[in-house]
Amino acid sequence: MKFDRRNFIRAASVLSALSLNEIGSLAAKQQIKTDGKTIADDDEAYWQNVRQMFPLTKDWTYLNNGTFGPSPYPVIEAVKNGMLDADQMGNYGSYDATIPKIAKFVGANDDEIALTHNVTEGINTVCWGVPLQKGDEVILTTHEHIGNMAPWMNRVKVHGIVIRKYTPASTAAETLNRIAALINKKTRAIATPHIPCTQGQVLPVKEICKLAKDKGLFALIDGAHGSGMMPLDLHNMGCDTYASCCHKWMLGPKGTGYLYVRKDFQDTLQAFYSGGGTQDEKWNLMTDPVTIGNYAPSAHRYFGGTQANGLFTGVNASIDFIETIGLQNIHNRIKSLGKYTQDRLLEMGDKVTLITPTEEQSRCAVNGFTIKGVDYKKFYDTCVDNKIRIRMVPENGINCLRVSTHIYNNKAEVDKLMDLIKKAV
Repeated sequence: MKFDRRNFIRAASVLSALSLNEIGSLAAKQQIKTDGKTIADDDEAYWQNVRQMFPLTKDWTYLNNGTFGPSPYPVIEAVKNGMLDADQMGNYGSYDATIPKIAKFVGANDDEIALTHNVTEGINTVCWGVPLQKGDEVILTTHEHIGNMAPWMNRVKVHGIVIRKYTPASTAAETLNRIAALINKKTRAIATPHIPCTQGQVLPVKEICKLAKDKGLFALIDGAHGSGMMPLDLHNMGCDTYASCCHKWMLGPKGTGYLYVRKDFQDTLQAFYSGGGTQDEKWNLMTDPVTIGNYAPSAHRYFGGTQANGLFTGVNASIDFIETIGLQNIHNRIKSLGKYTQDRLLEMGDKVTLITPTEEQSRCAVNGFTIKGVDYKKFYDTCVDNKIRIRMVPENGINCLRVSTHIYNNKAEVDKLMDLIKKAV
């Protein structure tokens, strides 16, 4: 091979700019391709290679993916390249390629996906767009994140709707019964999380959506923790809307998300935020009277204007990263770690109360718990002092602690947290 001094110098310069972790990730990247094969959830050598793809510091134990998921190096690199593509050559609108990629990933059609910045933005679009009148009732849980609580509370203030609520039960069947018991002639919508942020219980959303359809209600899902944690088929789920983000379990850039609006529901869900792309080309300001165009014949009617090329290029890369490993492999791994976390907490006996169900279909990667006689805020501070990142949950007076594990975690990190709990009790 002919020695190319220029390329050698360029390659050396690139390598010199990389940290040891990044250099390790280059080798690990070649090892994580599965080509569709099943990877055992306890194949620690494989999952350690996956860990090398993340810039996580070894000084901290990160057990808070439910807030946001650290992005792997390929996503970070894609964000940078996407920004350079726009800033060097003036390319515009490359984020449109993200829509079909997300649609395929979640089991939807391209014209059913709107780009958003986060789950809260999607939920607000849904909350204000559904046709409700004073006295109409909407069913929520007692475990809502503020992003699915504040918008509906605001409609209570502005339009006088009524909120009914249920507490998720320890089984999917009983949860469904509790929802059904709240439905009456004034009920118009069930606006429930797929997986509550408080304790990570997987709710029976497909059955909830069927119940809503059978009763003529809107089925509006807060999907903050669904995308990337488990395989999704939104058509099969049967929801009218599903608001999600790309920065948690999808491991994408922070400030990216999507809203699914079922095609035949788009003429029911009113669009209020308008801009470039939300209308067709029939509008004309120069006619007298002015010509009012129609809404875009897709979910693009729900978002408009310039989007961040770099961030959505990063979303594309995050989906590619997930598919390189295999979403089912990821789901199996994080569910296994979630079960291990549950088992370790249950070993503590009555000193620790696990508030996440142990039922197979109702658990996955997030667990909520309390420690007997220990203030949850104080224990959270203890975790920070020991460089363990978890989340405290003050929402709705639940006052618990939450641990959420992803593919970059391992049992040793869970054990480190358990040792700290033992000291606390």
